[in-house]
Amino acid sequence: MKQQYIIYLGLLSLAACGPAQNDPGPGGVTVGEAKALDEAAEMLDERNAPPEDISNQESAQ
Repeated sequence: MKQQYIIYLGLLSLAACGPAQNDPGPGGVTVGEAKALDEAAEMLDERNAPPEDISNQESAQ
């Protein structure tokens, strides 16, 4: 029983690993800001895409 508890505790501690939203990210911005910038760039790319590219993406899904 004690061994299972230790394994469970180890898995929980590993799940907490990873960058936080306010950790420094690429280009001097935080991780959260970098993610928001990536999402905004993707939205702009979709908006500026030619109509035939958008119809091809919708039919592929």
